[in-house]
Amino acid sequence: MPQRIRPAQSLSGDVSLPGDKSISHRYAIIAAIAEGDTRIRNYATGGDCRSTLGAIEALGVPVERNGTDVVIHGRGLDGLREPAAPLDAGNSGSTIRMLSGILAAQPFTTHIGGDASLSRRPMDRIMQPLGLMGAHISARDGRFPPLDVQGAPLHGIAYTLPVPSAQVKTCVLLAGLYADGVTEVHEPLRSRDHTEIALREFGAGLRVASRVITLQGRPTLTARDLIVPADLSSAAFFIVAALLLPGSTLTIRGVGLNPTRATLLDFLASMGAPVRVLDIESRNGEPVGDLLVESAPVRGGMIEKETTAALIDEIPVLAVLGASSEGGLVIRDAAELRIKESDRIATIAENLRRMGVEARELPDGLEVPGRQRFHAAKLDSFGDHRIAMAFTIAALCADGESVLYSSEAAGVSFPDFFTTLARCAGASAA
Repeated sequence: MPQRIRPAQSLSGDVSLPGDKSISHRYAIIAAIAEGDTRIRNYATGGDCRSTLGAIEALGVPVERNGTDVVIHGRGLDGLREPAAPLDAGNSGSTIRMLSGILAAQPFTTHIGGDASLSRRPMDRIMQPLGLMGAHISARDGRFPPLDVQGAPLHGIAYTLPVPSAQVKTCVLLAGLYADGVTEVHEPLRSRDHTEIALREFGAGLRVASRVITLQGRPTLTARDLIVPADLSSAAFFIVAALLLPGSTLTIRGVGLNPTRATLLDFLASMGAPVRVLDIESRNGEPVGDLLVESAPVRGGMIEKETTAALIDEIPVLAVLGASSEGGLVIRDAAELRIKESDRIATIAENLRRMGVEARELPDGLEVPGRQRFHAAKLDSFGDHRIAMAFTIAALCADGESVLYSSEAAGVSFPDFFTTLARCAGASAA
């Protein structure tokens, strides 16, 4: 569906954003195998997190929905049942990768797949460690969805992640809940730790030391009342828009500020961006606070090495910011972007060029010179939610009305993105 986007004068006011997608997935999956009823408030509204709820329901877990409030009637570690039909993960790599860790231990075989985009995303990163734990998984062409997960008794392993990946780490730890003995995951670089925090909240015996996570198998997980903080990755689009549009002053309420995700704020600070953190508190082990953003010119920067891993979801909108910055933006060590919902390196470069912005595509990243202007253009999300939202922000800064095709992709993580943005920008995203 095409979305017409007119230039905006500024962003202003207070805004509350959807619950964090990463945390919502984890709370729902762990709640399904906990004992008792877990209430989750501000559960993420996007299609990916709905896919997770649908999958656990198909596994025999009752779920009640009331807007952004969800109640999950946990069945315990051994209470899941064989689904009557293949599980549908939709567009959600998080759903298929994380849930496979639990499916690997069940006394039945599960068929799980998704849409055309998900079917192009490789799964060998989870198949390899799960196989070492005793699971039997087959895939199309040996590595692509759909997957047939044949449950089996699992044993603990010590596994070193070949590359930093919170989804793979989570898959192994969830499998480790069912394994005999101890499961260890060694991280080459620290990745987001929502799984470790959530497992502790539910009562799992887990230790973290020097990037080694140790989990004792067969814990008793107990239901909790939980509040999901607002998604910092969603906030990134509003932060960049407020920085770019002169005269903007925007407050974003209740944002998750987990240190493994807050690299975004550190990186923006290094560019000279005036983003202030207000009123920090802890909710269910996750730090939460309000953000105050004011428009300002920013310096350029470089995203590489461990910073790339920490900012992988924010790179599309940071590339937009980089084009307007004083010194431009260089992105390296981001080859993983080529196997997201789209080849994000290619789709970022393509849309920037459509807007008259110079961008050089690298095998593992991009070079975007600074001090460039955005021109009105016909843009395409290529079915990728983060590309859709990033180039909506670019279009707000253009010299005329732009059209974004396949704009419905934004609904994967943020169904109300356009209406929320329009309220802040004076209905520019029509």
